[in-house]
Amino acid sequence: MQEALQRSRKDPFRIRAYPLGPVQANGYVLLDDVHRLAVFVDAPHDPEPMLRAAEGYRVAAVLLTHAHFDHIGGLRTIKQATGAPVWIHRNEAYWLGDPERNLSVWLEPVVAPPADHLLDGGERLAFGGIELEVRFAPGHSPGHVVYVGPGVVLAGDTLFAGSIGRTDLPGGDLPTLLESIRRELLTLPGETRVLPGHGPETRIATERASNPFLREGALPAEP
Repeated sequence: MQEALQRSRKDPFRIRAYPLGPVQANGYVLLDDVHRLAVFVDAPHDPEPMLRAAEGYRVAAVLLTHAHFDHIGGLRTIKQATGAPVWIHRNEAYWLGDPERNLSVWLEPVVAPPADHLLDGGERLAFGGIELEVRFAPGHSPGHVVYVGPGVVLAGDTLFAGSIGRTDLPGGDLPTLLESIRRELLTLPGETRVLPGHGPETRIATERASNPFLREGALPAEP
C-alpha cells in the first residue's frame, strides 16, 4: 500500500496519507509526537494501515469530511479498534447507517456506527497540538466539510489536483460546490497544501492558476 509522509520542520504535526478501499479514497493520519495523539480524517475501507500508523498514539478523533461509502467504509473497524469519537456535519449524520444515502446499497452495504459529535462549520477543534478549523463546504454532498490547519486543508471531495468533486450524485449541486470552493478554499494562501479525498496533493495557487473548472467565468461571481 502506497504511503505518503507529509512534514516540514515547522509543522506542529505530521500527516500520513493512505489511498484505501475499492476506489482508493485517501485516509489521513495526523500525528502529534509531543502529546502522542493521532487524529484520523476520513475512514476508508480496509483501514489497517491507518491503525498501524497510529500504534503508540491515542486516537483522539475521527473527523469525517462527508458520509459517502468510500470515506466511511472502515469506520466500524476504526471505532472498534480505538473507541475514538466520530465527528461529522449534522446534515449527513444519519447517512452513516443508511446504505442508500451513503451510496453503498448497490455494492457491499455500509452501516457505520453513529457519530458522537455533530458539526455545523466554523468550529475550531484542538487535540493536543493538532488544531483545525472546520469549514462548511457543500456541493459534492449537502454536509461536506473541510478541515484547515497550519498551511494545509484536508479537502475531501471538494477540490482535486486539476479537478473538483462530482456533483451528479444525490444531494450534489455544481453551483453550490463552486461557491464553496471559492469561499472556503480559494481564500486560503496560495502555498496552502490541498490534501484531497482522492489522488495526489496539490496547492491552492496551482489550482487557481490551472484548474479548468476554476477558470474565469466558471466560478460564481463575487457577492
